Amino acid sequence: MRVTHLSLTDFRNYATAEVSFNAGPNLIVGRNGQGKTNLVEALGFLSTLGSHRVSTDKAMIRAGQDASIIRARLEYNGRDILAEVQLNRTGQNRAQVNRSIIKTRDLPRYFSSVVFAPEDLALVRGDPSGRRRFLDQLLVLRTPRLAAVLSDYDRVLKQRNTLLKSARSSGVRGNQLSTLDIWDERLVEFGSEIIDERAKLVHLLGNPLRAAYRAVVNEDHGPSLVANLSIFGADEDVDGTALGGSGSTDEPGSMESSTSEIFRTALIGLRKRELERGITLAGPHRDDLVFILNDLPAKGYASHGESWSFALSLKLASAQLLRQDSASGDPVLILDDVFAELDLDRRARLAAAIGSFEQVLITAAVLEDVPPALVAHTIHIHAGAVIDD
Repeated sequence: MRVTHLSLTDFRNYATAEVSFNAGPNLIVGRNGQGKTNLVEALGFLSTLGSHRVSTDKAMIRAGQDASIIRARLEYNGRDILAEVQLNRTGQNRAQVNRSIIKTRDLPRYFSSVVFAPEDLALVRGDPSGRRRFLDQLLVLRTPRLAAVLSDYDRVLKQRNTLLKSARSSGVRGNQLSTLDIWDERLVEFGSEIIDERAKLVHLLGNPLRAAYRAVVNEDHGPSLVANLSIFGADEDVDGTALGGSGSTDEPGSMESSTSEIFRTALIGLRKRELERGITLAGPHRDDLVFILNDLPAKGYASHGESWSFALSLKLASAQLLRQDSASGDPVLILDDVFAELDLDRRARLAAAIGSFEQVLITAAVLEDVPPALVAHTIHIHAGAVIDD
């Protein structure tokens, strides 16, 4: 899979932009604040329906405008596709493929990309929500139908929380809430599938993660991933870290009882606390993913360089996993301002590690930071304009 052309209208600092891309490496160069990252952010949105920089779509709409448009021409398996999305300041976003209207959540079916950016350091050092989002975005890229499952779970969770808050306000006890049992079953139905799919994904990422880390760092620090599940009693404390080692599992099928049985039992045991607090205390929305390096949690123990290398390796492992089982070919690999953080040896190693991907988009503030093998097609950006390519 590759992007052949990107068109933007009122996106970030671009009134309009037209950029063509080649197969292989494409380097986007510009001083900080000129708009180079905005280009790859737009492409990342098409495949993940989110930004790697901000949590709201509205931040990507140019100041003073009501909407922005991202339009990309894609090519894979000899097929040309025009994918586009309109981000609206008010109302729902709208999407089209080949000029036919589709549900926005279906866009990832047509375009697959993996983005690594400085913000991804938060995967290692930040709170669990970022790690959950990472897993769920990768799940949808591998199995697009799971977007509907995640959406259904969020909808049921909101309804259940509303009921819990209402019960807390009115002083209703748990055994008097027959409607809560109905929402429990729906929560267990969708949540168990998400938990199981995440567990399979964590297991599948193990070998590619270790291989990517060795390729970039040239050392074996034993990087691994361990799921910490709230249905086993793990929970988030005030600063967002995961508690309770009993909730750890790193392989699907490692639980004696089914996930749905464990989930259902957890909800029964937590009902009193949930009514007191007015929120749902167990489920995939409260799970965490623990990163292990040198047999210790990377969060709190890994150095800045080790954390950076872990996050980068995790994204490379994601890209490798997608290319293994995708009928559309390699995902487009996007590296946003990565090489400035690496020494010469690791720059060369990273260049070698990404050399086999069908298309790679790279941003850099300084041309000299990027290995010569990656600069054959260079696009220069200045003040929200493509000045040459």
